[in-house]
Formats: sequence, structure tokens, C-alpha cells
Amino acid sequence: MGYVTTKDGVEIFYKDWGPKNAQPIVFHHGWPLSADDWDTQMMFFLANGYRVVASDRRGHGRSSQVSDGHDMDHYAADVSAVVEHLDLKNAVHIGHSTGGGQVARYVAKYGIPQGRVAKAVLVAAVPPIMLKTEAYPGGLPIEVFDGFRAALAANRAQFFLDVAAGPFYGFNREGAKVSQGVINNWWRQGMMGAAKAHYDGIKAFSETDQTADLKAMTVPTLVLQGDDDQIVPYKEAAELQAKLLPNPTLKIYPGFPHGMLTTHADVVNPDILAFIKG
Repeated sequence: MGYVTTKDGVEIFYKDWGPKNAQPIVFHHGWPLSADDWDTQMMFFLANGYRVVASDRRGHGRSSQVSDGHDMDHYAADVSAVVEHLDLKNAVHIGHSTGGGQVARYVAKYGIPQGRVAKAVLVAAVPPIMLKTEAYPGGLPIEVFDGFRAALAANRAQFFLDVAAGPFYGFNREGAKVSQGVINNWWRQGMMGAAKAHYDGIKAFSETDQTADLKAMTVPTLVLQGDDDQIVPYKEAAELQAKLLPNPTLKIYPGFPHGMLTTHADVVNPDILAFIKG
């Protein structure tokens, strides 16, 4: 574990586990979490012989709680700083939710031009854009995201608890197997970060049009999402990603929630492993 200082002076926290000569897998977490959200995946892929790396986005987790730069361009540049510091090559980049947007921007802008990326995986990811626009009329209205901002500014602690206990993991569905530990861990990760970063991050994950990023991702890309995702609507996310990506593999899981990497790791992890090995 260590820190990398970016060109604009931000300290980015990262974990780097496993053999340094093994193929690296780089994990990109969702909003408003941290690298800890990948614990299950990192342990799984570590056990399968890979080098696993995950960092905390600026303003999140243990990285610097800076006031500015909470946008996809800075997120991608920060990832590049970690990747270049560790000199990762032939890497697989896996992003969940907002982290999927981060992967798309990094791979398109840095990873492919630098020849450092082998494959990518987008899990319940936000591209091409969550916001309803003229180009994407199926998106969510701006009022949804304004509501997020208002709730965060008024009582972030309660808002984060409500998200984790409800739609994120599908714990609000009838018959759901609720884990208080998972709820507490989501809340813990969220509250480690900065309110300003989380507030600004809502704009980053909802209003960034990443159509061009997806079209530039020429590496093999696995697209995964559950059809009961209550956070990122799959028809406007995974299905559109598969249409825009040059080399996609699409898989939709019936009944799986947004946080399926946690709730259904026993299914999703082996599918990702098969794609990486394929």
C-alpha cells in the first residue's frame, strides 16, 4: 500500500497486492466508496494468481480531500499516475458504476495510447451518460440528481445509510437477504470521503457524455449488469455500451442489483475470470 502524488499535488492512496510479475488487474470503485469495496474481488483474483491494484478516487477514502478536480478527466489522470508509478502493463481494468466511467475515460485517453491495457470490464457502469439529453432521451431527469445533491448536503450520513440499506444492493426488494455488515461497510466507506468530493462527483457520474470514450475502447470489453439495477438503468447503460463499444461482450443477469459484485460475487467473479482468461 502507498501513495502517489499527482501533477496537481493530490495524494492518491492505492493497494498493490500479489506477484509483481503477474498480470495486473486494476479496480475502479463506485461513488461514494473506496478501494475497500473491491475486497472480495481482490482476494478472489489474488488467489487465482493475479496482481491486484485498487486506488481511492481523489476526495474518497484515504486520498486527499481536495476541493477541486472532481470530474472524469481528473479521475482518469489520477489513475494514470498510479499506473505509471507502478509501471503496469497488459493490465485488465475493471470499473463499477462511476468507476466504469473512470475506466472508459482512462482506457480511451491513456491506457490504449500508452499500450498498457489488455482488456476492460464495465460492471453496472454509468456510460454513456445517465442524464436525459437530446441524444439520450431515455436518461434520468436532472431533478433526480438535484435530489441526490440536496439529500447529501442536508444529511449525508442518513442519505448514505438509506442508499445502502435500500436500492444499492436491492435490500428493499421483498425476500432480499439483507446484510447489516454490508450496509455498515458501504456507509463506512462513504463517510471516509469528503462531502465536497461526493457532491461534485454527482455531476461527474451523471452529466459526463462518454460516447466518444466507449467508441475509442478498442480492447475486448466485458459489459455486465443486473436487470434489477435500481441505480443505473441497464437499458440506458449496459445495452447502450454494447452498441457503442468496438469489441464488446454483454451479459445481463436476471434479478441482480446494482451492487451485484457484493451480493452475487460467487457468480460474477468467475464470469470475469473466464473473460480475462479467454
